[in-house]
Amino acid sequence: MQLIIVESPTKAKTIQKFLGSKYKIKSSFGHVRDLPKRELGVDVDKNFEPKYVIPAKAKKVIADLKKDAKNATEVILATDQDREGESISWHLMEALKLKDPKRIVFHEITKTAIEHALNTPGKIDMNLVNAQQARRILDRIVGYKLSPFLWKKISKGLSAGRVQSVAVKLVVEKEREIQKFTAIEYWSIEAIFEKFGAPFSAFLNKKNDETIDKLEIKNQLEADEILKNLKNATYKIEKITKKETRKNPLPPFTTSTLQQSSANKFGYSAKMTMMIAQKLYEQGYITYHRTDSLNLSQTSLESAQNFITTQFGQNYLMQRKFKAGKNAQEAHEAIRPTSAQKSPEILKTELEGPQLKLYNLIWQRFIASQMAPAIFDATAIEISANNYGFGSNGQMLKFDGFLKVYPMKFSENDLPSLQEKEILNLTEVKSLQHFTEPPARYNEASLIKALEKHSIGRPSTYAPTLSTIQARNYIQKNDQKRFFPSEMGFLVNDILVENFPQIVDIDFTAKMEKELDEIAQGSDTWQKTIKDFYAPFAKNLKEKYTSVEKENTDIKTDKICSKCQKPMIEKLGRFGRFYACTGFPDCKHTESIVKIGSKPAQSLDLKCPKCKTGNVTAKKTKRGKIFYGCDTYPACNFAVWDKPINELCPTCKSILIQNIKGQVKCSSKDCDYKKTSIEIGDNL
Repeated sequence: MQLIIVESPTKAKTIQKFLGSKYKIKSSFGHVRDLPKRELGVDVDKNFEPKYVIPAKAKKVIADLKKDAKNATEVILATDQDREGESISWHLMEALKLKDPKRIVFHEITKTAIEHALNTPGKIDMNLVNAQQARRILDRIVGYKLSPFLWKKISKGLSAGRVQSVAVKLVVEKEREIQKFTAIEYWSIEAIFEKFGAPFSAFLNKKNDETIDKLEIKNQLEADEILKNLKNATYKIEKITKKETRKNPLPPFTTSTLQQSSANKFGYSAKMTMMIAQKLYEQGYITYHRTDSLNLSQTSLESAQNFITTQFGQNYLMQRKFKAGKNAQEAHEAIRPTSAQKSPEILKTELEGPQLKLYNLIWQRFIASQMAPAIFDATAIEISANNYGFGSNGQMLKFDGFLKVYPMKFSENDLPSLQEKEILNLTEVKSLQHFTEPPARYNEASLIKALEKHSIGRPSTYAPTLSTIQARNYIQKNDQKRFFPSEMGFLVNDILVENFPQIVDIDFTAKMEKELDEIAQGSDTWQKTIKDFYAPFAKNLKEKYTSVEKENTDIKTDKICSKCQKPMIEKLGRFGRFYACTGFPDCKHTESIVKIGSKPAQSLDLKCPKCKTGNVTAKKTKRGKIFYGCDTYPACNFAVWDKPINELCPTCKSILIQNIKGQVKCSSKDCDYKKTSIEIGDNL
């Protein structure tokens, strides 16, 4: 019996279904070796030799795999085909003490792809392993060396990272752009005409045959002067230009573009998108989902061609090949369905919810990429009025092309039938006030796009990077799901920018990614790359421990500690500001600060229903979620998510609570009392 080892139990189950009893498919459940958790694990004095350990959760897995390997005629490693997958295969070989195991890779989990891989096995690519090893060791050195510096100079529990700190820097810089922004007033002039009862409009764009800049009309006085000059003017069509315009489909998805589209269309985080895509890949529905390539196999192109011509006709077909960016790994494919014939409609019984939505997006994008462009009839009209010129544009869809499969937003503006030299019937000419808008904050999609643009990280790193900087509370999301830096995010970024500019330098981070690529290609060594980085970094770090003063972020308050009656101060911690007693360490009492707008929330003026002595106040979890609890905690652990009100339940005498929709109910889980709308109205 031959043993095939993969990372995921779902992947193992899918492959077993294709191969039958001749093979035994087992899962490693991800990584089986890593650097130790509570120490650096890298000997910087011995050519950066890493110390790998088997985590506790992987010990039983390794023990079981050793037994299976001993009883197998052959061991085949079939982890994913990227650097991380190659690294897992190498760690499996080392942990299981395998001698020259076979290594197979496949871009999709289909019977054909797996059988082809088994017929063309290879060996572990140590260049890819070393590239991944270099990334892991670099990140460990930066994290383990810089984080204690932040603890000493700012606050305990902070962390820095080679890629995450650059991502935070992008968000901080964007926020400072917004803070510095000053809105500029400008005006536009609109003329509204009518023909055959149909209104259409045109906007002022020229004066004395010179183009008027968007911001040229600066105030109402200037706008009124133009309206005055246009009084009694004759509006004549000087020129009509008609042409066909074409809109081409987008290429199939890469990891970053899938994450961006998923965020824009469904509001999914990058982490959620990758979790769903992982399942779709492991179940054999899509090709490998960590890729920056736009390549498509000839088989997939032929499959798409057959589907399009059968379903829509030959005039909807236009085969294309796309060119990816200069750093893309062209051996991979773009993300696509494993079969064009498996339309989302057909898979409705197999997939549901987020999986079906994401599969539908991937399938539509792939099919659309091989379809004809959408064709529009476009009309441009130039209108003269005294020494001014107006312009009006019309557009109507003529042929839907790829839009039949992949809907995209476009506007249609149907102009009436008009002739050159025609005098138009003006119904109104008016001025409109505008103000320039500040730059938009990043959301998940635009931040990933920026990371990719600057070559920060690789497809596999975007999702964990965004998750990490949010989990560490360096950036937060507002109600519009846009990122903004926390106070701690500003502080950590500023101290890194000032004292470790290389770490957060965008060009340096991109250069490091290029060096990792060179290691993967065998043109550089991982030890040299790390040595070149470490020597100046370590020297600078040693100097900064002495020269940088500790940040004082404490703020005095009028609040008195309920435990020892000493004054309390506001301190800044990993999860934001909190109240702390000045009697520390004798008194370790702390309280949450929950702000409503810019002001701290006050006590609800409500005695705790449990202990009858403390007061109920608004609090927040470490992740920032607001709840209500007793201010004597931990002596009293009363806590509820919804806001308590100063009224008891008529049924069980427990306190009543009110949710964000204004609905009032009993706080007791054993009581189902709810106030009716009539009762609530009576109390208003």
